[in-house]
Amino acid sequence: MVENKREKTLFTREEISTRVKELGKELSQVYKDKDLVIISLLRGSFIFAADLVRELSIPVEVDFITTSSYGHAEESSGNVKIVHDLRTNIEGKDVLIVDDIMDSGFTLEKVIEHLQNKNPNSVEVCVMLDKPSRRKVNLSPNYIGFSIPDVFIVGYGLNYGDHYRNIPYIFTFE
Repeated sequence: MVENKREKTLFTREEISTRVKELGKELSQVYKDKDLVIISLLRGSFIFAADLVRELSIPVEVDFITTSSYGHAEESSGNVKIVHDLRTNIEGKDVLIVDDIMDSGFTLEKVIEHLQNKNPNSVEVCVMLDKPSRRKVNLSPNYIGFSIPDVFIVGYGLNYGDHYRNIPYIFTFE
């Protein structure tokens, strides 16, 4: 625990699991006759992406992109870099970007633009958490686990500094 800060749970492990199962079922229907590639944005989305793909009942290819915009700050710098690109050829395929959270939208805007240059059939976005009050770009995710107010959250893949990604629930500090 961070010194002088108490945890307040926003979503329990059970609530997250239920919602991920619902998303998996919905996405399996939407993409049932398509050539789906899930692109997980590292590092924050790796736990959500792993849980989500296990809930899909359709064939899926998985790849990863690593971006950087936060460093150790609680707020995106807005300067998004693609640190590691995907290996998969996505030309003519349906792409679903999976990320942990969408707040300003800078990262997803940059990733979408980057992927569209690779000529996929479609590009959509699925996020575990959406913070619409923080949006700085004209972009909304297609699929959302939970919408949240403007609070700093941790756990279930979301870090504070270099820690807390392994916590199986989502919390904020009080």
